[in-house]
Amino acid sequence: MTRGPNKQFDPEVVLAKAMEVFWARGYEAASLSELLKNMGINKKSLYDTFGNKRSLFLKALDYYGQTTIRSLKEELATTASPLENLKQILFKWQRQHGQPGSYGCMLGTNIADFNTDDVEIAQLFRAYLRHLEDVFCQVLQQAQAVGELSPNANPRDLARMLLCTTQGMAIIGRILEDETLLASTVQSTLAYLEAS
Repeated sequence: MTRGPNKQFDPEVVLAKAMEVFWARGYEAASLSELLKNMGINKKSLYDTFGNKRSLFLKALDYYGQTTIRSLKEELATTASPLENLKQILFKWQRQHGQPGSYGCMLGTNIADFNTDDVEIAQLFRAYLRHLEDVFCQVLQQAQAVGELSPNANPRDLARMLLCTTQGMAIIGRILEDETLLASTVQSTLAYLEAS
């Protein structure tokens, strides 16, 4: 049996392009024609490589989660202090989400787009949120270990606060004209962390 011709595209590159569409538009609003155009492939290639639109979305969401968490971990592992690394992340997200036309977070954009009865998608969202919470908790535990947070602080509770705060920043940032509101949010969050 002969194999078909080799793919003329890199599936990871094409998946990243699909992710951009889902991130900007949400699952429902992302049309198949828009996805195909942005990905630079035809319908047969999409179905052969990724399956249907839902399957493509699940793969794009997983890709987003893995690349975002990996990047966050790398930034939090630099040589600065744990709390300083966290501050730099918050300032960076303040600037990103405070720009007109911000896409926010692909997760937040799509959480609102799905029926809560969709068990598979809900599990994916929850897993990503737990992973993000765990990353925040780990850096806060490190900050506590080096004396940057009080021994009485609860890193898990603070991580949950950061999760909700940063997801809120990402969603609200989609409609802001400047970063003033987000700057106040970050300053208040940091003041609370430093007092903890």
